[in-house]
Amino acid sequence: MSFGESLVVALICMVIVFIVLAVLFFLISILSKVVGAASGKKSGTEVPGEKETGYSLATDQTAAVKEQADGLVLNNVDERTAAMIMAIVSYETKTPLDQLVFKSISAID
Repeated sequence: MSFGESLVVALICMVIVFIVLAVLFFLISILSKVVGAASGKKSGTEVPGEKETGYSLATDQTAAVKEQADGLVLNNVDERTAAMIMAIVSYETKTPLDQLVFKSISAID
């Protein structure tokens, strides 16, 4: 096999690899939308409550804070302050936020 033929074979192989990668990309995105629709969740990255508060909460940790807030009791503390406290505790203890469980946060006067 000459150098030219080897170059053509290599080029064809690269094209095939990129086509397969593109097909996998589209299959994964379609599957993601189907699973998201089946579970009733949006496929976007919008965090609930973002438009109401005016704050952008787009990180994974703040999304975990929002999920934990269902069982959390806040006493004289607004949600933004509670989220900051949770993030600080997570950072200082070097514990991932999804492994922490907050039951209540109270303001001490």
